[in-house]
Amino acid sequence: MKQNTFFKTFISRFLILILNFGLVIYSTNMWGSEGKGVISIVIADLTIISFFSNIFVGSSVTYFAPKYKTEQILGYAYLWSLLVGISVPVIFGLTRHNSEYSGYLMALSIVSSLLAAHVNLFVGQQKIKMFNLYTILQQAVHIVFLAVIIYVIKMTSVEAYFIAQIGCFTILFIISAFQLLRNCRFSEISFSLKVQYSLFEYGWKTQLSAFLQFLNNRMSFYFLEYFKGIVSVGIFSIGVAFSEAIWTVSRSLSIILYSDVVNNKESDIVIEKTKISLKMSFWITLVFIAGILLVPASLYTLIFGKDFHQTKQIILFLSPGILAIAVSNIIGYYFAGINKLKILNVKSIIGLIFTLISSFYIIPRWGITGACLITSISYCLSSGILFWRFYQLTAFHLRDYMISKNEFSLLMNKLLKK
Repeated sequence: MKQNTFFKTFISRFLILILNFGLVIYSTNMWGSEGKGVISIVIADLTIISFFSNIFVGSSVTYFAPKYKTEQILGYAYLWSLLVGISVPVIFGLTRHNSEYSGYLMALSIVSSLLAAHVNLFVGQQKIKMFNLYTILQQAVHIVFLAVIIYVIKMTSVEAYFIAQIGCFTILFIISAFQLLRNCRFSEISFSLKVQYSLFEYGWKTQLSAFLQFLNNRMSFYFLEYFKGIVSVGIFSIGVAFSEAIWTVSRSLSIILYSDVVNNKESDIVIEKTKISLKMSFWITLVFIAGILLVPASLYTLIFGKDFHQTKQIILFLSPGILAIAVSNIIGYYFAGINKLKILNVKSIIGLIFTLISSFYIIPRWGITGACLITSISYCLSSGILFWRFYQLTAFHLRDYMISKNEFSLLMNKLLKK
């Protein structure tokens, strides 16, 4: 892995983390725990829809970018984005109680999927700089649109959050489309059955694993909403937001690794890069968790409001699972890059089964605390399966997780230069 690429990605992830926290703090103060709960449920629904969309716009685009022309890939990505983005929200609107947000969900589904196709294509083309830029802009432009809608247009309901996000995704899609399509020959756009089959076969396998893992991550939201109400979802979601903010570093490293793996056929080099990523992810995540836990509980209440006095306790209970997932994300992308997807499905299914069974008994009794414990144990369980499989294939060494003096000096030099 190129150290300069990693460092730029790390800086971009850190900026995203700050922007994301700013957005979380603002939304909780603006709309309270109930409004935050509504946002969390709609975004959870959007994420579910994205798993269907990502069959043709997700990792399959990245994986086949070095193998097929852009003109052969984007046609399927666009058509699938429209099909899924319209049909699945309609089904959700007919079967779910929050149908008043179906229109926003549909628009978000379409534009976010179209943008995702472009961003994932950048990764497959090893244009990590563009990937970093667009992931930062998704947060920054959202905040700008939100400020305009609230303070200029004077729309202060929770719908402003979704309208701003739709505007953000739309403008970024248009800009990225110009960058990609200006190098395309429209005469070469084609719909090959071979390409369609390849995208679908790889896409549904990776998305099945990702969807199962998402259910494992988010099932507690739905159990909490059912047993304890929407307010408890809003409170719990702050701890989850911290988890996902911390994971931005791990996910960025994973994306860089994945781009390297799909473009590199030498297994020894790929394994070495994976172990370097493991080390980086482990220590950076550990430092972030320690920093967050050192913050006094009273400060969380001051920032987010009195309803969120449990935030530090939630993060504490989630922290073992946060660290486990941060490291196992790296291994998961390694297996996806070498097209060994079965183990990803196995670990997600086992984690999900544990979450489903335990949630029925624990969440009605212990509420938010129970949801934290279930989530953390499930994360550790599913991550343990990936560790076991990875180290069956490779030799385990303690140095895989230890930073040498030279590596520390190199990192400090990079930081000082920046």
